[in-house]
Amino acid sequence: MGRGMSGSDSAGSTAPNTWETPRLAGLTTWDSDWAGLRVVVAGIGASGFSAADTLVELGAVVVVVDAGATEENEAKADTLRIVGAHAVLLGAEHAASLPPVDGEPADLVVTSPGWRPTQPLLAEAAAAGVPIWGDVELAWRVRTREGRPTAEWLTITGTNGKTTTVGLTESMLLAAGKRAVAAGNVGTPILDVIRDPQGYEFLAVELSSFQLHWAHSISPLASVCLNVAEDHVDWHGSYEAYLAAKASVYERTRIACIYNVEQRETEEMVEEADVVEGCRAVGFTTGMPSVSMMGVVEDLLVDRAFIEQRKDSAAELASISELGEVVPRHLVANALAAAALVRAAGIPAAAVRDGIRAFQPGDHRIQVVENEGGVLWINDSKATNPHAASASLASFQSVVWVAGGLSKGVSYDDLVTEHAHRLKAVVLLGTDPAPLQGALARHAPDVPVSLHPTLHTGQGRGAGGSADPAAALMQWAVAEAARLAQDGDTVLLAPAAASMDQFSSYAHRGAAFVAAVRARGGQGTTAKES
Repeated sequence: MGRGMSGSDSAGSTAPNTWETPRLAGLTTWDSDWAGLRVVVAGIGASGFSAADTLVELGAVVVVVDAGATEENEAKADTLRIVGAHAVLLGAEHAASLPPVDGEPADLVVTSPGWRPTQPLLAEAAAAGVPIWGDVELAWRVRTREGRPTAEWLTITGTNGKTTTVGLTESMLLAAGKRAVAAGNVGTPILDVIRDPQGYEFLAVELSSFQLHWAHSISPLASVCLNVAEDHVDWHGSYEAYLAAKASVYERTRIACIYNVEQRETEEMVEEADVVEGCRAVGFTTGMPSVSMMGVVEDLLVDRAFIEQRKDSAAELASISELGEVVPRHLVANALAAAALVRAAGIPAAAVRDGIRAFQPGDHRIQVVENEGGVLWINDSKATNPHAASASLASFQSVVWVAGGLSKGVSYDDLVTEHAHRLKAVVLLGTDPAPLQGALARHAPDVPVSLHPTLHTGQGRGAGGSADPAAALMQWAVAEAARLAQDGDTVLLAPAAASMDQFSSYAHRGAAFVAAVRARGGQGTTAKES
């Protein structure tokens, strides 16, 4: 094995893990000797709870720590104590340092993905040489269990489009008659999937940059980084560190590394990846594909990678129209990436088409809310960074843009510069609208910008005494957008920012938008998403 990949053939190697103790190195199946292992689980959210529950079942001595002493966390703590957790420590003071486990130093920390490496407990563990895994790393270690099938993993990351691609991948696998499920960052904790009594043949695993940061030994059948753009710099500390986390999705891949032909950075990641001998590099493009690529010919999605005659022909997979009513370019790219993953797993072309037809997208991603009076209303609340918002904006010609929120330290200058020509007006959300407002002033000075005069907080009561300030804010935004929009315009909620300053989640923000739009008139329609 060697390092690097090129074209349709590649070779790579993975050195033994030297960062862990001999005992941890031997923990590679469910049936390994986990008994008595002293583990601190950082976080009691969905993934942390699942990790703690799994480790208790394996026989480890588990201490769970979370800074939040909420009623919900107390209830989870009670459950974990009942099933056998050694201790559950709630409160900020407990998260400030690495606790002992049954009076002895911890052998291992398993962290929730949201915990930053600089968090005091994790920083102390790293300084003390205590290995740190994420829940995905733990899931990989216990995936093999006597008496149950061991699922193949198809891993998906990227700044945007992960959830859609994971859903499409799952749908294609199911259409082929495989027992498969989407897991990971998509919503279902991966350890819950691993512990399913029947087991699965395939897992479509969505991986965030946080999860990849804490994963060390995953060796998937096929992998993809859909795209990369500046995001989560506040968590990783730099864009370079974020890129490195994303690139690690390709490490130890066995059959195919899938990359975005239209973004050189992803191809470079594949070229530098340490992979298993014989692993192929397969590109996807929304243009005409070359050999060993997936792409588009006229209005068809085609495969020139996983057919014997790929040098002079292509296999038809599906038509673009089968993806839905509104089919932006990035949705086509997501479908091609999913098709490449499943084709690498031996899934027939007919199942790709059937999977696309059967795919039911979630809300908040290029969701058509209403199309009446010549104005199209689109909810893309999941566009939580400039890269996602750019893809969304590029799908429409004349846009009243509802945007803003928690910026996460990113710049909006390139986004505004690229799309200034299509902006009819902008309605700004966010407790601190200055970053986006400044970019608009610099690069689109002639575009009207509406800013709520008083309501800039999700706390307390809203304008006019509203008990639901988030709903009141969105009602104002929708009313303002309706005032500005004319026949032929699209009102697009694509915030380019996180939601937590004024809403509980991107879903809460999107639901508020949908409710406000529908309160104005008809129920509209729902289309597929990006």
